Amino acid sequence: MARSLLSTCILPEIRALRKPPGLLRNVTFTRALASSTVPRRTIATQVVDTPASFPPPGLPLKFPTAQPVKINSTHGDRKESPLEVDSKYIGLTGGQIFHAMMVKHGVEKIFGYPGGAILPVFDALYDSPAVEVILPKHEQGGGHMAEGYARATGRPGVVLVTSGPGATNLITPLQDALMDGTPMVAFCGQVPTTDLGKDSFQEADVIGITKACTKWCVQPQTVAELPGCIDEAFRIATTGRPGPVLVDLPKDVTASTLTSPPTPLVPLLTEDLQLDPNELSARLARAAALVNQAQKPVIYAGQGILSHPDGPVMLRRLSELAQIPVTTTLLGLGAFDEENPKALHMLGMHGSCYANLAMQEADVILALGARFDDRVTRKVSGFAPKSRQAAAEGRGGIIHFEIWPHNMNKVIDATEIIQGDVVQNLACFVEQVHQVSSEARKPWLKQIEDWKRQYPWAYEKEGDNGVVKPQTVIAVLDELTQDVKDKTVIATGVGAHQMFAATHYRWRYPRSMITSGGLGTMGFGLPAAIGAKIARPGALVIDIDGDSSFGMTMTELTTAECYGIGVKVLILNNEEQGMVTHSQQMFFNDRYACTHGANADFVKFGDAVKVAADRVEHISKLRRKMHWLLFETGDEPALLEVKVDQKVPILPIVMPGTALHEFVPFDEGKVQARRILTRERSGR
Repeated sequence: MARSLLSTCILPEIRALRKPPGLLRNVTFTRALASSTVPRRTIATQVVDTPASFPPPGLPLKFPTAQPVKINSTHGDRKESPLEVDSKYIGLTGGQIFHAMMVKHGVEKIFGYPGGAILPVFDALYDSPAVEVILPKHEQGGGHMAEGYARATGRPGVVLVTSGPGATNLITPLQDALMDGTPMVAFCGQVPTTDLGKDSFQEADVIGITKACTKWCVQPQTVAELPGCIDEAFRIATTGRPGPVLVDLPKDVTASTLTSPPTPLVPLLTEDLQLDPNELSARLARAAALVNQAQKPVIYAGQGILSHPDGPVMLRRLSELAQIPVTTTLLGLGAFDEENPKALHMLGMHGSCYANLAMQEADVILALGARFDDRVTRKVSGFAPKSRQAAAEGRGGIIHFEIWPHNMNKVIDATEIIQGDVVQNLACFVEQVHQVSSEARKPWLKQIEDWKRQYPWAYEKEGDNGVVKPQTVIAVLDELTQDVKDKTVIATGVGAHQMFAATHYRWRYPRSMITSGGLGTMGFGLPAAIGAKIARPGALVIDIDGDSSFGMTMTELTTAECYGIGVKVLILNNEEQGMVTHSQQMFFNDRYACTHGANADFVKFGDAVKVAADRVEHISKLRRKMHWLLFETGDEPALLEVKVDQKVPILPIVMPGTALHEFVPFDEGKVQARRILTRERSGR
């Protein structure tokens, strides 16, 4: 992990200052750096979490006059030096420089929608043999495609849009990527610099708008500043906790020609995300000692464990070495093989009862790249009482492996924090953990097996009318893909179908689950699946969607057909907003306000956009039609609508204001009684 540049770029009096508490992300302030041949200009930048009080009043930032400091950042196997002054771009337009920078950073696909302010860039990409532009039907769809591409590969997704509404339509994907730690680089057009601030046609203060939903955003003022800004954008998007960045491109910057060497960009203040080696070693030793004496340890794995291909390998090694059961977050699904006997499956609000009980009873919790969000912890004061008690007695506690300081002690106070790259630190940690036999861990593992038998994944089965239950659709999908799971990627929308997919499908492989976790963006599924299929063309890519969620971005099915992107769309159509109606059922006396709008005819829509489409309305036809969707439609897009039952409870559930062990499990008698009450109250 690169150390902070404070020692080389900032005056000693600034270096001696304590780091303000708001400086939480890896880059918090940037300026153009002057050299002897390049005139100094200030680049308009905005980075979140920059405290307004830094530097202190009266202590100005001063710029060194020496040669630019070189920062080496690694993108895959390539090492970039964004601060090197490179003359090879002289004579190129800003649009041509953009194309050259995409090639430099290994970008092969861009999800882009053109407009007047960004045409110099699109023109430069027009006949590119190296970079293909995928044209979505809406900029939001393009942003989610970039997210799906990034989540399927770990590489940054790139999206390119015009100014004004083109940029504002990206806000939801940017916030979604920020909350879920998805690397994304967004470029948007802007009016010429001479027209900024004049309410010009399709002008928007994009830097002001996106400062809250990106890791970093920047607006170069000259073409000389463009290469440094693009290099820095890719560096920031992929280092530390990944996330979205945005580069706002005035039209005169992309249309003008570079006549002098580019202006290098120096990140004056950086966040040193790795602990001092001595402190790190001490913390790892203390954490290992806690695990080695634990009687009831649990691993709680989040998406951070997927940040490196070795993450799932190290997770499995630790689990097998010390006989520790593993539960995962929604975004961590696939990090641990759920068919492994030690798998506890997803935890939290709609997680497994046995995972939630294990978290409450554990004396040591190893949190690996997870952020303790509210859907996991539920009532914070009642979270993990046994590990807190063990911590007070010096024999256990919560050990948090995390790269982003903002997530540390934000919700739950950890006994030990292992700050830095999760997978790298985990590799060092495993070497200090003692091997434990299954016999030695037998009492704890037996308790978990007892909980699994007591609280299985049960649900109400189909009745005589043959109406399909949504959980059955997922169970059949799990069976049909059993032999191809290593080549299967599933994206979902957001709603009840998302929870059923998370809990009734058995996730076995990393990066096989792509969903919107933190923001919960309806409409995410289809465009994300398209992006994933573009990234992994040989995979079976499925969008599991609900009728309401699918309806928000359904026009992107046209994009799939236009480019021959063979996503398989599986719509669970209950003709309602299932997760919202569940809340209305529980907390609003079955008053279903605005949750039963009319849908389009999805099969006719598929026909209209030249996509093979079919429908299932009876359980007897389900397996046959699902086999058709998955394995009989070739590598072309296809759609299957399954009419599923309404008012299906999403169980188990941990109600708001209750602790994880206070879950409501499935009880068929209570479910049937609740159906009768619902019909009496609402007629539905």
